[in-house]
Amino acid sequence: MSDPSPVRPAVPVLDVWCELQCPDCRGALDDVRALRARYGDRLELRLRHFPLEKHKHSFAAAQAAEEALEQGKGWEFVEAVLGRVEELDRAGEPFLVEVARELGLDAEEFDTALIDGRHILIVDADQAEGKAIGVSGTPTYIIDGERLDGGKSQDGLRERIEQIADRLLAGQE
Repeated sequence: MSDPSPVRPAVPVLDVWCELQCPDCRGALDDVRALRARYGDRLELRLRHFPLEKHKHSFAAAQAAEEALEQGKGWEFVEAVLGRVEELDRAGEPFLVEVARELGLDAEEFDTALIDGRHILIVDADQAEGKAIGVSGTPTYIIDGERLDGGKSQDGLRERIEQIADRLLAGQE
């Protein structure tokens, strides 16, 4: 027996490969905000972690972002940390816990998550997948199988992402 209700196609996905200690990712923050505002829930923006070895707090920051997501404020945390990259450079993990506290998250649980490493597998899996598909720096965007490298230049990337997203959304109608 078939279900007569129409099946709504899944929304298009934009994977945003990011590193929270990366100045280029901070530069891309306005584009990410604009995409989130323009598409809302019609486009799923997924934060994907790609911590770079040259930034010593990036792996902890990726784990902290996962804890923030678990506590319901993933993007808010990401934006707050990216907006203050220099403080993360100077203060490290205590800064991540401070940002969590500022956002009203459970800072003690945050600290515990960084100590017990409960989100390490997610970060490792993202990084491994990124390497496997050719991500070499951040930010990198993947939408509809197309990889757009924002580490070289952000110029024109938001427009290209919008073109692809609009085409994908038009195909759902």
